[in-house]
Amino acid sequence: MIFAFDHGFEHGPSDFNDGNLDPRDVVKCAVEAGFDAIMMNKGIAEATADIWAGRVPLILKTTGKTSLRPKEFQFMQYPISSARDAFSLGADGVAGTVYWGAPDEGAMASNFARLVAGCDAMGMPSLILSYPRGPAIKDSRDPDVVAYAARASSELGADIIKTHYTGSVETFRRVVRLASVPVMLSGGVKAEDPRAFFEVVEAVLEAGGAGVVVGRNVFQSGRSVGMGSALMGMVHDGISPGEALKVLDTKQSRQ
Repeated sequence: MIFAFDHGFEHGPSDFNDGNLDPRDVVKCAVEAGFDAIMMNKGIAEATADIWAGRVPLILKTTGKTSLRPKEFQFMQYPISSARDAFSLGADGVAGTVYWGAPDEGAMASNFARLVAGCDAMGMPSLILSYPRGPAIKDSRDPDVVAYAARASSELGADIIKTHYTGSVETFRRVVRLASVPVMLSGGVKAEDPRAFFEVVEAVLEAGGAGVVVGRNVFQSGRSVGMGSALMGMVHDGISPGEALKVLDTKQSRQ
């Protein structure tokens, strides 16, 4: 279970409200929920280090893009930190994004390959955010496209892959088998119905997925600790979506 918290750079204020505007409040909830790791950018990781350090491992996000860029440039992630920065922060791993199929795929793949080399030199694992995206990609959740992107990510040297759910246990199982390294669900935009999201998580785990990288479905829920605890129960204890709903209903969140 990885808590994703790079949204301030990627999406800006649109992802936040008065209840989750302060990143310190959000990180406190992630720590309280017991996440296995938190993925953040360098600045927020430094600003909240007194909360997470020694309690929850850090995965440093090393690439990004802002939504302020013109639309035609939204398919390129650029380096914003490095494996050395991760080491200096005491991080346990690094993460970077590649938009497979995008016009600038080559630059992103080359950057991630360099990131892998840096991680290997320092003994840190790498997480790739493997997203089929760009004008040539008609359906970013097409099972064949997701499977291709996952395999390319594995070939590139990623230790863990975060990617989209393909819609069924059977098709996601194929993604997992092709990847040959642990594959985790990308939580994506907030689901209107928590049970529907829990059912997707259940399907991913049934298919052999290694877990979930989730952000908005937790910190936008209004019940951050409850959502985190419910998902932790599914990933680590094998509880059902129905049981996860009970955990969500009984846990009190700070938000």
